[in-house]
Amino acid sequence: MTTLWTSLDSPLGPLLLTADARTGALTSLTVPDQRNAPAVEETWRHDQAAFRAAAEQLSAYFAGDLKEFHLPLQPEGTEFRRRVWSALDTVPYGATTTYGAVAALIGAPRAAVRAVGGAIGANPLLILRPCHRVIGANGTLTGYAGGLERKTALLTLERAL
Repeated sequence: MTTLWTSLDSPLGPLLLTADARTGALTSLTVPDQRNAPAVEETWRHDQAAFRAAAEQLSAYFAGDLKEFHLPLQPEGTEFRRRVWSALDTVPYGATTTYGAVAALIGAPRAAVRAVGGAIGANPLLILRPCHRVIGANGTLTGYAGGLERKTALLTLERAL
């Protein structure tokens, strides 16, 4: 699989986007200093045009004009992680949910909350799959692979704080 990539400026700093060259579907969106973020490899091909729709939608989101992304997504992960990531898509703009609620949504037992948290922390599509909308059961902002400052900024943009 050939990986396409580009970098976009944003209020959170430069965003690194990757996509599958065959399908054009986004495989990751990461921020600087993000845990487990990919680094551009020599075999990847820079192609800014391939990300035009993503760039337009992200720009509209940061301007407060877009509340829901409509982009093809193709993250790599286990079946469990993909179920958790899909559940994130159901959390509406401007709302928050808890790790326990996400576990319940996918039919996982209460004991699976830690595994759900791990899957959310491994979300390779920050912003697009809104893991920033998941907070602690007591209402505190907990864990965000992109850093709590960015989570706060995103929730403030969405007026969820």
